[in-house]
Amino acid sequence: QVQLVESGGGLVQAGGSLRLSCAASGQTFSYLTMGWFRQAPGKEREFVAIISSSGSSTYYENSVKGRFTISRDNAKNTVYLQMNSLNPEDTAVYYCAARRAGSRWLFVRSVEYDYWGQGTQVTVTS
Repeated sequence: QVQLVESGGGLVQAGGSLRLSCAASGQTFSYLTMGWFRQAPGKEREFVAIISSSGSSTYYENSVKGRFTISRDNAKNTVYLQMNSLNPEDTAVYYCAARRAGSRWLFVRSVEYDYWGQGTQVTVTS
């Protein structure tokens, strides 16, 4: 089992920044591929970013490319999502997700993840 705890959400004005953190426990963190998803009210959960188990590869949803950066610190069992140039369309509950690394590393569908955090609210005001 993997336990994931997100933090760092909050209320920010458009153009501002936030950094989300997700602390993992229960399995060797460096064996896990980590992703961030978000869910806005009335919408389906959508992929935001993913980072490979080693941290050498990342991939982003188009609308956040160039604004968000995913990173990880395997010594601290933590994955981060740095969010810059936030806009009201980024308002959502953000979820950290994990799955065991495999022969491939790119997973963008929520059903491909085994473990989820409780979510952290990000609200961007105009």
